[in-house]
Amino acid sequence: MKSLPRSRVAAVQAAPVFLDTDATVDKACDLIAEAARHGAALVAFPEVFVPGYPYWNWITDPVSGSAWFKKLALAAVVVPGPEVDRLCAAARTHGVHVVIGVNERSPVSWGAIYNTLLFIGPDGQLLGRHRKLVPTWAEKLTWTGGDGSSLKVYDTAIGPLGGLACGENTNTLARFALLAQGELLHVASYISLPVAPPDYDMAEAIKLRAQAHSFEGKVYTVVSCSTVSEEIIRAMEGVVGDARARLERKSSAFSGVIGPDGRVVGTPLIDDEGIVYADIDLEACIQPKQMHDIVGHYNRFDVFRLEVDARPQRPIGIRTVDSSQSKGGAGAAPERDAPSARTSDDEPPAAVRRIA
Repeated sequence: MKSLPRSRVAAVQAAPVFLDTDATVDKACDLIAEAARHGAALVAFPEVFVPGYPYWNWITDPVSGSAWFKKLALAAVVVPGPEVDRLCAAARTHGVHVVIGVNERSPVSWGAIYNTLLFIGPDGQLLGRHRKLVPTWAEKLTWTGGDGSSLKVYDTAIGPLGGLACGENTNTLARFALLAQGELLHVASYISLPVAPPDYDMAEAIKLRAQAHSFEGKVYTVVSCSTVSEEIIRAMEGVVGDARARLERKSSAFSGVIGPDGRVVGTPLIDDEGIVYADIDLEACIQPKQMHDIVGHYNRFDVFRLEVDARPQRPIGIRTVDSSQSKGGAGAAPERDAPSARTSDDEPPAAVRRIA
């Protein structure tokens, strides 16, 4: 008889070493080691933990914030790259799965930064990445949107694993796209956002969204949220004088684990730094699905249809001729995609033969 995995999961609630990439990776590796010592098989980190969130977008004008965009672009990582290698090595050393948010810079543009979640296996292999599809509100001043190629669920030893970043956990279609690929374990990565409207309870909103996904999909959700450190507040006080008053607001961070019945598992963290642990059993997802399975019997796919364009979006497409054929003439080979041309923006294009 088949059985589904049981495991201990860890949700990190912490602040990065603000805009210091190497130091933040060091902190992440230490937290991975700490969670592993407590028996975690999955360690989830906040949104853009490496090396921090662009709070300046919310407290100043775009022109004044431009200098901070430059700082972030210079601190952002490329994927794959040396910083990612260090995170993968930590996962391999401690035998844990890791999901961590990074600012990912495009290798072909210093103006394109992605809000990216990295999925790393316990063998240290980079399973994949998800680029946040739509930056939220003021975030559009910093991040470029991802595409459907990263809406994936990974088959792992701890179960079918997926994840989304912050506000896109409100995107019903993105969540459904993961559930429809068999997701049973979801990572929801967030940042603490004290600068929200006065009547907005960020911690409660984070929990509510996680409960909605878990209850609707009958899955576990591991929520990891960042905190606002004194270092971040002091940095932003250099941007606007009232930054402290805006960023010290309470009930702005929630980290915890939600079960497939929509209830909190264990004791969550609100605002304070720490690691939340919970023991989960994916077989607990089965009985609730007998009642409401929105990707199975409790839906009408003859009535509703969701299509996802999973093609990577490229800044350029280059076509060439087969180099083994002569140019021109009736016997010339048809134009075709150059094998050396890149298939995404992962790598700069190699030298290609141009069409005469």
